[in-house]
Amino acid sequence: MFISYSFVSYAYASAATDSETSSTILFTGSSQGMPYQVERIAQQQGTPWGMAFVDDQHLLVTFREGKAMLLNLDSGDWQQLSGVPHVAVYGQGGLLDVAKEPKPSGKPWYYFTYSQSVTGKSGQAATALARAKLEGNRLIQWQELLVTQSASDTSRHFGSRIAFDQNDHLFFSVGDRGHRPNGQDMTTHAGKILRLNLDGSVPEDNPFVRTPNALHEIWSLGHRNPQGMAYDSTTGRLWSIEHGPRGGDEINLIRKGVNYGWPVTSHGKEYWGPVDVGEATEKAGIESPKKVYIPSIAPGSLMLYTGSSFPAWRGNLFSGALKLRHLNRVEPQADGSIRHEERLLESLDERIRALAQSPEGWIYFSTDSGGIYRIRPSDQ
Repeated sequence: MFISYSFVSYAYASAATDSETSSTILFTGSSQGMPYQVERIAQQQGTPWGMAFVDDQHLLVTFREGKAMLLNLDSGDWQQLSGVPHVAVYGQGGLLDVAKEPKPSGKPWYYFTYSQSVTGKSGQAATALARAKLEGNRLIQWQELLVTQSASDTSRHFGSRIAFDQNDHLFFSVGDRGHRPNGQDMTTHAGKILRLNLDGSVPEDNPFVRTPNALHEIWSLGHRNPQGMAYDSTTGRLWSIEHGPRGGDEINLIRKGVNYGWPVTSHGKEYWGPVDVGEATEKAGIESPKKVYIPSIAPGSLMLYTGSSFPAWRGNLFSGALKLRHLNRVEPQADGSIRHEERLLESLDERIRALAQSPEGWIYFSTDSGGIYRIRPSDQ
């Protein structure tokens, strides 16, 4: 386990215009000996919560306010998509993540997580998973795959990010919905990471399919509010980053059937005073995080970099930081430990939310103020 207290920034202000794309170069910098530049390419009203590449030229963006849009990366033009069902938009809920099927045999499926009002339970919502296909400016064949058993009248901790492994499985996260005991309660999906087949069915080798009273979709438990997940196809590792309370954000290496502790173990404090949350920071039978952030950065996403544009970053994990407003980079080691951290783009002073890697290996990110940006190798 590694606990971080320090930070560094390598971004420098610049003002220039890229003549080929009409994007604005905001910053130039260097990391691991590689020069890069940060460009703003588009702006839109709302909170762009999830992003998925459709092709080299188009990015599908979900907005927490309940809309999905297609962004032309060459022109910066937006096109709103029809076919999005009603979502429960309040507090931290709304239209959340989007992820493209990794190995489509035909027209690909796009998977979505969102908050959905619960029938017969006035004022309550739950995290849901669905999929659809894209045809022009329409989402078609919308299929609701799972409305999780996480209903609550709170407006917080819905999760939720999506990741795929190499064996036609999908993982998605559900927050504890603001009710701490949910993290250890196997009769609810709240406070868990779930694993499904791509059609929404439950894999036969899920860890709790034969456990009495446990929900079969559960892959791991003891989570507070995971808002980032990334699967490493090289190592077969699933990574997650989640919000702690006041202090104690965590990066966890997710394994089958493992308990990650919330709310029994935590490195955080109560919001109302300097009192430890939980029974201890570590405990037998509970997996400790690979990295803890004190103070909290408030992570908004997690991406494993696999591209060739920044070879020194290959295999690194990137997370958008909401509270401390930067792009966080860490380096996982072969043994699963994390030994280095770098904080980029602090001078941008934006809540960085979603992350996506483009086909050419550039990094795209969104901000809660509605901006879409990219990091690419610097020409200088």
